[in-house]
Amino acid sequence: MAPGHRLTLRLVSPTDAVPGSPLPAVMTAAVYQSPGVITVEGRPVPDPGPGQVLVRVHHCGICGSDIHQLRDGWGFKPGAVAGHEWTGTIVAVGDEVGTWSVGERVVGGPSPKCGICRRCTEGKPSQCENRSTLITDHNDGAFAEYILVRAAGVLRLPDNLSTRHAALAEPLAVALHGITRSGIAPGDTAMVIGAGPIGALTVAALRHMGIDDVTVVEPSEGRRALARNVGATDVIDPSELETFPSWEPERMSDRGVHVVLECSGKKAAIEAGFHQLRRGGVLVMVGAGIEHPTFDPNRMILNELHVCGSFVYDLDGFERALELLSSGDFPNDLLIDPDDVPLDGVAGALEALATGRIAGKVMVIPEVHSS
Repeated sequence: MAPGHRLTLRLVSPTDAVPGSPLPAVMTAAVYQSPGVITVEGRPVPDPGPGQVLVRVHHCGICGSDIHQLRDGWGFKPGAVAGHEWTGTIVAVGDEVGTWSVGERVVGGPSPKCGICRRCTEGKPSQCENRSTLITDHNDGAFAEYILVRAAGVLRLPDNLSTRHAALAEPLAVALHGITRSGIAPGDTAMVIGAGPIGALTVAALRHMGIDDVTVVEPSEGRRALARNVGATDVIDPSELETFPSWEPERMSDRGVHVVLECSGKKAAIEAGFHQLRRGGVLVMVGAGIEHPTFDPNRMILNELHVCGSFVYDLDGFERALELLSSGDFPNDLLIDPDDVPLDGVAGALEALATGRIAGKVMVIPEVHSS
């Protein structure tokens, strides 16, 4: 764990059961306090209200946004509980929940959108004109024993899909949306920049859909190995990418591709990715970052290049993700780090992911392994 990043354990009350209820009164949660400081605390187990379900968490993946928020302090308030890539079992249902029952296995899906604005009716819920500034519709996330969510925002798991593998559904839906935004088709070539979890999922999804030429750009050897294992046809270091001065706007890279999917969010990577496009190519910015890239407008104009963003999911993104994960020929195990992390290991896992010591998706389980 890096200097300045510490873990504090503060178990404030026991999980005594509520009289007459099979559920405990208190649950354990990993709670953000300040950048890199996460406490493990007792929190009241919430009661589901109308239209809500209470879910016992089985697994919750650590997202790149969790790294930015919990480790780097991007806009997270002290006392918040993160975690939105989760699976679990329904343990209680509120009123007006007619399609769910206790005992069903579920995965957290997209937050319901308005369904009536122009973008929603076009089948583009990621751009709902009435969405709030929040990505998720619940206050606390799933780095905890239980999570309270709207019933409209969960999906059933296929019978043949484990809860551990199903926790990849949310990041896979993100990867699939980036691919949709690219417009890539069989016969096209692709470059994926950044082989973290989203990048690796993107590579696996591209290969599964029949894209035979996928180059990955990644400096970390562990992530380079992961990219190869999930199907990258070429893996290179960022230093191997050509970039060109503004007075050569029509000069093309020898590695030029039809589509670049930039998954790191790094300014230099985005700018270098722009230079890897063939004429008429598409750069999709999937990863988020603080530093803003710049592009040569003459290169964009003369070569009719397209640069676009990709935010969250397609309308059917989670359904497609679950279908892939349960297909039997998607590399689920390769994409997940073999060691699950307890709640008191979240801070260390964030640091390991941020520095590239862990390549695959890290799954958090609602346990505490304090020494």
